Amino acid sequence: MKILVIEDEQGLRENITSYLNVDGNICESCSTLTTSLQKLSDYDYDCVLLDIGLPDGEGFGVLEYLSIKQKTEAVLIISARNSLDDKLKGLNIGADDYLTKPFHLAELKARLMAVYRRKAFNTSNKLVFNEISVDMQGRTVEINQTPIVLTRKEYDMLLYFMANKGKVISKNAIAEHLWGDEMDMYDSFDFIYTHIKNLRRKILEAGGKDYLTSIYGMGYKFTD
Repeated sequence: MKILVIEDEQGLRENITSYLNVDGNICESCSTLTTSLQKLSDYDYDCVLLDIGLPDGEGFGVLEYLSIKQKTEAVLIISARNSLDDKLKGLNIGADDYLTKPFHLAELKARLMAVYRRKAFNTSNKLVFNEISVDMQGRTVEINQTPIVLTRKEYDMLLYFMANKGKVISKNAIAEHLWGDEMDMYDSFDFIYTHIKNLRRKILEAGGKDYLTSIYGMGYKFTD
C-alpha cells in the first residue's frame, strides 16, 4: 500500500513508518495540516493515518478536503482523544475507523489492512481470484461455485493472501495480522503452518489450484 502518515509527534511518526515499511509498503509522512493537504493534492494514496490534533489546525480538515475533492483514500484516525463526540464526528465526515492512543503497532496494522480491504473490495462485496470467490459480506467462500467451509482464521488468512497476492508475506506479518497481541502466547510459528496446511487442503479438495507457495527462510506467497 501507499500510505500517508499525518502525525505531529516525531517519535510515533517514525515508529509507524518504519514498522509499516517492513512489509513493502510505501510510507510518506508529514506533521501539519498544511503539508498534508498539499501532499493529498499532489498524490494519491491507498490509506491515510490521521492524527486530528495537529499544530496548525484540526485533522478533520483532511476528511473534509477528501470529501470535497471526491478522493478515495481509506482513512484511519489515530488520536489521544477518546470522547464519543470526536469519534462520531470523525466517522460521520468520512473516516473509516478510529483508533485511540496509545495502541500496539500490530493492532494499528490490522485495523489499517481491514479498512483498506473494505475500501478496495466492498464495491461489489465480492473478491474473486480465478476459481475462488469470496463473499465479504456473508463471509463465505466458493471454489468453482461450490461452497467450502473454513474456520474464521482460515477465512481471514485466505482474504489476507488474496489481498496481497504476488507478495512474499513473512510468518511474523501473518501472525501479527491475524493474531495481534495473542501471538505472544506462542513459542513458535508452527500454528501458522497448521492453518496454511488446512486451508490449502480444503481448496485442493474442492477442486481449486494450489496457489500457496512456501518461500524458504522468508514466508509464503499467494500467486498463480
